[in-house]
Amino acid sequence: MIATIDTADPFAFAFDPGTTALIVIDMQRDFIEPGGFGAALGNDVTPLQAIVPTVARLISGARAAGLPVIHTRECHRPDLSDCPPAKRLRGAPVLRIGDPGPMGRILIAGEPGAEIVPALAPLPGEIVIDKPGKGAFHATALSDHLARLGIRSLIFAGVTTEVCVQTTMREANDRGFDCLLAEDATESYFPAFKAATLAMIRAQGAIVGWTAPTTAILEALDA
Repeated sequence: MIATIDTADPFAFAFDPGTTALIVIDMQRDFIEPGGFGAALGNDVTPLQAIVPTVARLISGARAAGLPVIHTRECHRPDLSDCPPAKRLRGAPVLRIGDPGPMGRILIAGEPGAEIVPALAPLPGEIVIDKPGKGAFHATALSDHLARLGIRSLIFAGVTTEVCVQTTMREANDRGFDCLLAEDATESYFPAFKAATLAMIRAQGAIVGWTAPTTAILEALDA
C-alpha cells in the first residue's frame, strides 16, 4: 500500500511503508549533552537537545507502523586504528577524539559519551551501526542490512543536518534510495547551515531527496 505525504517539499513524497526504514543519525551523548565532543568544539548543544522529543515521536510512530528503525553512532575503536590522523588532529578543540572527557573517552565505542541518549535508546533487535566516518554507508554493513530487509525508501532524522545526516542521504541517493528528511527531527549547531542543507536537498526537483515535518510523516504512516 502506497502512502503519500502531500505537503512534502519540493513535491509530494510517495512511499511504501513495507519497504521503508527510519534511520536515526548520531543522537549520541557526545554530540547532544554538555561535556561531549560537540561542546568541546565550542558549540551550544541546546538546539540539538531540543529535538529529542520530536525524534522520539518519530521513532515511536515508525515502530508502531512496523518500519525498521536503524540507529547510527559515530565512534572509533579504542586504539583509533579507524580514525585517520587528519580527522583527529584537525582544528583546536578542547578535547580531541580519544581524549578522556566527562563521559569517558571522546567518540570511542563502548564509552558512555558514544551511546545514544537514553530517551532514544534502541530496542532489543534494532540495528545499530557504528560508523567511523560521516556517512553511514562508509566502512559499515548498512547496505547489506537494507538489502536483506528489502528497503527502497529511507526516512532520516538526527544530527547534524549538514554533516552526518546530509552525507548519509547523499550516499543513499547515489545507491538508488528515495530519501525523506524529517525537518524538525534534525538539527545543526548552526541554524544557517541547517536551512541551507534543507534547501540543497530538495533543490532541482529533489536532487538529493524530500523534506517534510514529522507530523506529516506520522499522519501518512497512520493512514
